[in-house]
Amino acid sequence: MITKRKTLKFEKDLVPLVLSGYKNCTWRLWDDKNLQTGDLIDLIKRPELNVFAEAKIISVIEKPFGKLGKRDKLGHESFESNKKMYENYSHYYNRPVDSNTIVKIIKFKVLKSSM
Repeated sequence: MITKRKTLKFEKDLVPLVLSGYKNCTWRLWDDKNLQTGDLIDLIKRPELNVFAEAKIISVIEKPFGKLGKRDKLGHESFESNKKMYENYSHYYNRPVDSNTIVKIIKFKVLKSSM
């Protein structure tokens, strides 16, 4: 049986940050893929939906946005304020996001670039 590999999509401006190793963490809400430590994943560039790299998830932690600490933010792009962060994720997911929304903090390592 062939199983389809899990994917994570990134906006095109984040792709160079991922490939350089600067961005090695992503935050996901309402995870419908059951992303777990050890998963091999394809990283997809939006809007083209092309695979730009293969990666391995090295850790997964879940907690409310309001409880994010410095360690949780390492390897992730920053926001000028919590308000802007909530607005950004509300836009991505088309649902209200606030300090009580559970975020899945996914640390990953790029294994192979397709670019």
